[in-house]
Amino acid sequence: MKKINVFLMSAIALVVIIVFSAFANRSSIEPELQKEVEETSTEQQMVNLFVTHGHCSSPFSGKVENLEVITSNRTDGGNPLEDMQMSFEIDPETFVTCSVEEITSRVQTPGVFINGEKKENIKFKSTRVHTMGVDWYEVNGILSIKGVESDVKFFVSGIRNSKASMTSMLVLEGQIDLSDWGIDYDLQVYGESNEHPTKWMHINMKINLPKAC
Repeated sequence: MKKINVFLMSAIALVVIIVFSAFANRSSIEPELQKEVEETSTEQQMVNLFVTHGHCSSPFSGKVENLEVITSNRTDGGNPLEDMQMSFEIDPETFVTCSVEEITSRVQTPGVFINGEKKENIKFKSTRVHTMGVDWYEVNGILSIKGVESDVKFFVSGIRNSKASMTSMLVLEGQIDLSDWGIDYDLQVYGESNEHPTKWMHINMKINLPKAC
């Protein structure tokens, strides 16, 4: 009887050890699993834009709202942002040119980037990301100006420390065809439409990503 009790106690102790070990191993493995990480910046985000008009350019900047970049922690050494999702809004009422106040008021004129009936931000939401190379991506998405949506693509470069596995900063750049939104920039801002109206607006934005936990 004594031998049976000793055997039962030993078996119970063994089961407890196995269960505890399995839980401990699981706890140590879980942080290594791929998890979704939402990256948002608490700093005031700005975007730079310019439109070339004749022999000069009209550079201006605006405030970015509701910036969201969703990435995944990588444990396989792959490109850290190849499956990222991105969205942001630009408030056209905050557009400010570098020097001439008159041009600022023209850029903010309803009908150019601002809907005359109601305030509506310029909105971008990514739909697909193509990896072009290490820390280099083509981001396709939908851009809405004055409520009109059109397909666009931007190029995004990731910047990180040579020893880091995750990107710390993004640089987004590209150009959009303003005629896709019915915008004749020359006519609406400068008062006359050229034989070949300016239609390209260039966009550049630096995005600082917080460190992933």
